[in-house]
Amino acid sequence: MSIRSFKTLAGLGLTASVFAGAAHAASLQEAATLASAASVKTLEFAGAGHWRQFGQAPVPGGDWPKFDVSAYSAAIDFDKVAERVLVTRSQTPDGRARPAPVEQKLEWFIVGDKAWNVAPPQGAAPGAAPVATPAPAAVDERVAEIWATPQGFLKAALANNAKSETAGSGVEVSFAIGARRFVGAIGADNHVSAIKTWIDTPVLGDTLIETHFAGYKDFGGLHFPAEIHRSEGGHEILHVNVASAKANGAVDIAVPANVASAPAPVVTVASEKLADGVFYLTGGTHHSLAVEEKDHVVLIEAPLSEERSIALIQKIGEIIPGKPVKYVVNSHVHFDHSGGLRTFVDAGATIVTQDISKAYYEKAWAAPHTLRPDRLAASKKAAKFETYEHKHALGDLHAIEIHHIAGSGHSDDLALVYLPKEKLVIEADAYTPAAVGAPPPATPNPFSVNLYDNIQKLHLDVERIAGLHGRVATIDELRAAIGLKKAAAN
Repeated sequence: MSIRSFKTLAGLGLTASVFAGAAHAASLQEAATLASAASVKTLEFAGAGHWRQFGQAPVPGGDWPKFDVSAYSAAIDFDKVAERVLVTRSQTPDGRARPAPVEQKLEWFIVGDKAWNVAPPQGAAPGAAPVATPAPAAVDERVAEIWATPQGFLKAALANNAKSETAGSGVEVSFAIGARRFVGAIGADNHVSAIKTWIDTPVLGDTLIETHFAGYKDFGGLHFPAEIHRSEGGHEILHVNVASAKANGAVDIAVPANVASAPAPVVTVASEKLADGVFYLTGGTHHSLAVEEKDHVVLIEAPLSEERSIALIQKIGEIIPGKPVKYVVNSHVHFDHSGGLRTFVDAGATIVTQDISKAYYEKAWAAPHTLRPDRLAASKKAAKFETYEHKHALGDLHAIEIHHIAGSGHSDDLALVYLPKEKLVIEADAYTPAAVGAPPPATPNPFSVNLYDNIQKLHLDVERIAGLHGRVATIDELRAAIGLKKAAAN
């Protein structure tokens, strides 16, 4: 409490004993005692509710898409900084043209600085056995979740010289674990009511994760909230109605051998020449495409992160030496497809994007990036944009058309890029070509149907499609994927 605040209380005639009583009614130590924080070594809780997919809003700046969660369980070992989260979910219908919801079972883990997911391999046949896959990018968020539980927060506060300040009838408690900062609210009832912490994300920078707790109950001697509500980046990410909670059960989480021995991730970019001056830049889960012009390069897509963009810049310098990237065409605002844009803003490139995305990027990129400063955080360069509503054109050596994909159920700002001379479409998330020889899906994906409809309505002469996920496919493969016969030869 500040000296000024204390003098104000004295001026109102409040005695020291009244102030001391108020502090006692809400204090870190009293809250820790009520929550049995010191004696809780492991924590397990389970319930149901809903979950949302961070960074995947179908409208720039809108809420993250919602999934109904029929089962949610978390098991935490505080001493090992370990957690296992199991989620059974299906996407909540929202009126958009999406694939039919299917039940998905997700398994997320962390022990110390090793995070991993357990799931069938991407693109595997139905019924394939799940495998453990390292998830190093998830470490910060999963560690934050451990200490953003009531017992975890109180244990960490006591162990990290927390600062307490009176806030209304409660107290605000703040501390840091290394570079991770936590701020929590303890109410007059000595229950933790809210916890704030921050992690770095490539698009939003210092990203607030805020968790609120309500309806504390006695779960067999453990005081724990009956409701957990979490937001990330200003939008809801999780809401759990807790049905059970217990402390000090057996929580045995071991790091799989392949995760323990996995080397630090190295970003590599491979180049495949699709035509003179047209290069498909692959490697990993997300791809890009570079088009050589007279004195510059047009890059289609800067996904994921700064690390990926730095690797793209290096590869482009090898295959198209002496020409800078002047334009970066962004397929849509989803964070896995826009996470590398800031690096190209710093490099002086103009970002080509939908009208409705520009304001979102300007706001996001103005936010602090102090937790993991990137190149743009250092240079503070202003972003340059070229925007469009329906169509935009670029290029001199190679004509480039950018078209809005009308009626997409995936994202309102989704675009395709068309190279007329090469009869090539470049797109993300509308159609992900399956492995060569794989049978077409039993039910056509409405995103792919919508892509084909747009190609037809725009009268584009297309032979190949370069997926920004997957591979290069033919237009006949897209037709087969949506249940149409092969086009007749001219």
